[in-house]
Amino acid sequence: MDVHDKLDELISVVENARSMPMSASCIINRGEVLGILEEVRALLPEEFRHAQLLLADRESVVDEGRREAARIISRAEEERLELTAETEVVSEAQRQAARIRQDAEEEARVMRAEVDDYVDTKLANFEVVLDKTLAAVNRGREKLSGRSAHGDLAGAEERPLEPHPFDTETPA
Repeated sequence: MDVHDKLDELISVVENARSMPMSASCIINRGEVLGILEEVRALLPEEFRHAQLLLADRESVVDEGRREAARIISRAEEERLELTAETEVVSEAQRQAARIRQDAEEEARVMRAEVDDYVDTKLANFEVVLDKTLAAVNRGREKLSGRSAHGDLAGAEERPLEPHPFDTETPA
């Protein structure tokens, strides 16, 4: 199960909650919602690990590109040495070696650009997922704090709010 599934489950709990008569508020099971939020919290490190794997994958692709470029350049150098052994084709060999070297460097540059684009796309997708997750959590918290601030909890006594482990601020 991933973060999206848990957020869908949380949304479903809120959507299917029993409505308060003549109000836009509803009653939800605090334990159930907190349990789902804890599961989302537990899944987030997995998403971060996935991003780190993408970065590591990028590095391995870049390293492979560098090795391939070095191999191509080495092959070009060997070819150049063979051609220079023959005195009548020395100038032609130098031109070919330069062209091969330039082609190899261009191929390595293109490969690096493609890898960077791939990783940037994956990171952008991950950023969107994290933004959606954060927005869903914030909406849920706003709904919860809005309901508590308006006294919409059925049968709740007037008492000071206790801080919750998710809260970063103390209630007013």
